[in-house]
Amino acid sequence: MCEIVKTELLAPAGDFEKLKTALHFGADAVYVGGSEFSLRANAKNFTKQQLEEACRYVRERGKKIYVAVNVFAKNDDFDKLPKYLAFLQKAGVHGVIVTDPGVIEFCKKYAPVLEIHISTQANTTNKYSAKFWADQGAKRIVLARETSLKEVREIRDYLPSDVQIEAFVHGAMCISYSGRCLLSAVLAGRSGNRGDCVQACRWEYEITEKNRKGERLPILEDDRGTYILNSKDLNMLGHIGELIESGVYSFKIEGRMKSQYYVASVVNAYRKAIDGFASDKNYKVPALLSAELEKNSHRDYTTGFYYGEKDSVCLETSQPKCDYAFIALVEGYDDAKGAVCVQQRNRFAVGDVLEILSPDDRYFGKTIEVNQIFDENGNSIDDAKLVQQKLYIPTEYRLGKDDILRKKV
Repeated sequence: MCEIVKTELLAPAGDFEKLKTALHFGADAVYVGGSEFSLRANAKNFTKQQLEEACRYVRERGKKIYVAVNVFAKNDDFDKLPKYLAFLQKAGVHGVIVTDPGVIEFCKKYAPVLEIHISTQANTTNKYSAKFWADQGAKRIVLARETSLKEVREIRDYLPSDVQIEAFVHGAMCISYSGRCLLSAVLAGRSGNRGDCVQACRWEYEITEKNRKGERLPILEDDRGTYILNSKDLNMLGHIGELIESGVYSFKIEGRMKSQYYVASVVNAYRKAIDGFASDKNYKVPALLSAELEKNSHRDYTTGFYYGEKDSVCLETSQPKCDYAFIALVEGYDDAKGAVCVQQRNRFAVGDVLEILSPDDRYFGKTIEVNQIFDENGNSIDDAKLVQQKLYIPTEYRLGKDDILRKKV
């Protein structure tokens, strides 16, 4: 068994606001996509100017930022790649997440200071492939989701000690092998391997039998149909200790397309669990943290392939479930008013009970009963329904900037 080592909590950041949220709730590092060469073409992504600002913001806080350059490159891509990689290095990016061997060669040539992280898209499922990437100069290898804990241990033991292992611990699972899928390209003309996936695996399907021309046979469990290609979501919160002991250095949360609230909730839960295990190797995740992951948008959960399980396919619906709404983003506490200042995100009213989502253990899980609401001019409001309106809610809880208020719906 590997000795316990320092770990990194790595969070997705689809835009600058989500990046700030991830760091506020305890992420050690974030991964983002630029406007080019990333496998999330439909995310907001970062312009070059935003990447420069993001690098400054992250570094000022002693954190790290990695940029996805994990597209399966075409010949024409290499014309622009040298300039882009040199820009990332100059901007202060810590590392790039790559898949294509040609891109790796260009990284070493045009941006040698950047760490090379091998993307999960490279399908690394064994120690010999991992060693191959290490020999090419990779600092970190993001293992395929199909890797078991036993295999993770074997890979870790086979690699040089200075090469890190990164593994997904939470989020959506792709039905295809490590995300290498042609379904979107075939059915919609949009290639998932070029960052333009339509998530065709979430659609409802029927089958036909060869000798029954034109007869479509639905695969039904009820009147909603069956989503035979649709995967459950990964959730390894209760297995943090085993992952650390297996040699995983970086705990990766999926979700550059997910909401700010999702990032806050998931990062907060994993931060607390990782810290709990770091202080006590016999730490057990409390019910409050486990319940936290039920309060954001998700499908049924699975531990994926870590234990050799085969229950990752969801046979009921492609629609995620969520019983909580993101009500307001905290801007700070006003001592003179004895109230928390918030930016409204969803409708709420006097009489509602709002739950606090905060990295501060003094407030996490506490609730505020809304007895009064005031606007910036001191006017009393019974029903707050103007999105992004600045409001004040009297409370004894001195919440910090970027904490979140939510409501069960």
